[in-house]
Amino acid sequence: MHIDFLLKAFEDNSDSDAIVWRDAVYPYEWLLERVHYWMGFIHQQEIDQGAVTVLEADFSPDSVALFLALVDKGAIVVPLTEGVGANRREFETIAEAEVRFRLDREGRVNMDRLDQRAGHSFYRELRRAGHPGLVLFSSGSTGKSKAALHDLTRILEKFKLSKRGFRTIAFLLFDHIGGVNTMLHTLSNASCLVVAAERTPDEILATVERHRVELLPTSPTFIKLILLSEAYRRYDLSSLRLVTYGTEPMPEGLLKRFHEILPEVDLKQTYGLSEVGILRSRSKSADSLWFKIGGEGFETRIQDGILQIRAQSAMLGYLNHPSPFTPDGWLNTGDEVEMNGAYIRILGRRSELINVGGEKVYPAEVENVLEEMDNVAEASVYGDANPIMGRVVCARVRLNEEETLSEFKSRMKRHCASYLERFKVPVKVTLVGYVQHSERFKKMRSISAT
Repeated sequence: MHIDFLLKAFEDNSDSDAIVWRDAVYPYEWLLERVHYWMGFIHQQEIDQGAVTVLEADFSPDSVALFLALVDKGAIVVPLTEGVGANRREFETIAEAEVRFRLDREGRVNMDRLDQRAGHSFYRELRRAGHPGLVLFSSGSTGKSKAALHDLTRILEKFKLSKRGFRTIAFLLFDHIGGVNTMLHTLSNASCLVVAAERTPDEILATVERHRVELLPTSPTFIKLILLSEAYRRYDLSSLRLVTYGTEPMPEGLLKRFHEILPEVDLKQTYGLSEVGILRSRSKSADSLWFKIGGEGFETRIQDGILQIRAQSAMLGYLNHPSPFTPDGWLNTGDEVEMNGAYIRILGRRSELINVGGEKVYPAEVENVLEEMDNVAEASVYGDANPIMGRVVCARVRLNEEETLSEFKSRMKRHCASYLERFKVPVKVTLVGYVQHSERFKKMRSISAT
C-alpha cells in the first residue's frame, strides 16, 4: 500500500539493474520478489503495523528489500549501522524498539523480539493514522543523541514523481537522512544503487570505474581525502557526471581544485537535515559556493542571519528532546548564511562560532586556509576559553610528514598573515596523528574530539 508506486516501477523495469553489491548485479525483478518475500516473512512473524523495528545493517540487496517491506507493513523503522557502536543499546532504549533485525556482512538475517513496549505519543499518532515511521539518530558528538521521528508517508510523497535517475554510489550511510534519500531517489527512478565494499577513496573510485557510476553523493571531507590520496589519477572516471556534496561547509579552495581536476563533472551543493529531509538545490555554478534551496513542499527564510525551514516532510518531533520548531512550524537550522539575491552561502553553525573579543571567527574559514598549506593533511579549528579575549582560536592539525611543532607554527603564522586577520590566526596548535572526521566523513571540531 505505502510503496505501491515503487513496486510498480520495479515491475515496469524488471530487467534493469537495481542494486550492485559485492560486484554482483541484482535486477529489479529480483528486488521485487525479495520485497514480497520479506512481506510474507513479516506477516508470518506477526509483526504488527506500528511495531518499532530496528534494522541493523548497511546497504545490501536484502537490507533494502527488508526496509521497503517494513515500510509497506506500516512499521516504524529504526535503521542503525555498525558505526553506532556502544550507543546501540542506548538507541534501542530511546526508540523503545520492540523487534530487531540484524544483517551481518555476509547478508545473513537474524530477528529478535525485544523486551519493551513502545508507547510514545508520537508512535500512537502514527498507529492511529496507519502510517509507517522512520527514526533517525543524530551523531551525538556533542551531548546526548537526538532521535528524530518522521511520518514516512510525508517523505515518500516527493518520490512519487518520476525524475531523471543516475547509477549512484550508496555512499551516505544507511541510517542517515542522506542515505535514505539516495536509496529512495535511485529506486523510484528505476536507476541502479551501487554499493562499494569500503568507503575509502580508492575503493569508491574503483567502484565508479568498474560499474560506470554516474553520481557520487559525498561530503567535502571525503573530497579532500580523494585529492590527498590522488586516487582520481588511478581510475577511469569518465562515467561520472555529477558529484553532490553536503553535511558541512565546503572550503572554496577545495571546491575550485576539485573542479579543475574533474572539469567535465557537474558539482552540486545539497542541503538537508534529519529534522526536515533533503531540500532541492541548485548551485550557481560548479565552482561556486552560492546555491538556491527550496522547492515544492519547502519554505525558507533568514532570521538574524540564520537559515530557517518549514517543510511538509518535517519530522513529527524528537522522541527524547523538546520540539525545535517555532509555534508556526519553522525549524531554526543553526546555520548562519549570507544572501546574494536568490542565492545563499553557508558560513557555518552559529554554535561553532568563535567569539574573539567581540570578533566573529568561523572555523571553516580558518580550516580552509590551514589546509592550503604544504604538508597539511587535515585541520580542525575550535574555540577555547581565554581570560582576556573570552575565546581564542585553536587548531588540531594532522600532517602528511613529520615536522616539529615550532617549525609548523612558524610556517603557519607566515602563511596565515597573507589570508587571515590577526585575531583569526590560531594561538594554540596541537599536532595529532589521528583523523579528524567521523564515519560520516564530517569534520569533528569539539575540544574533546579524538
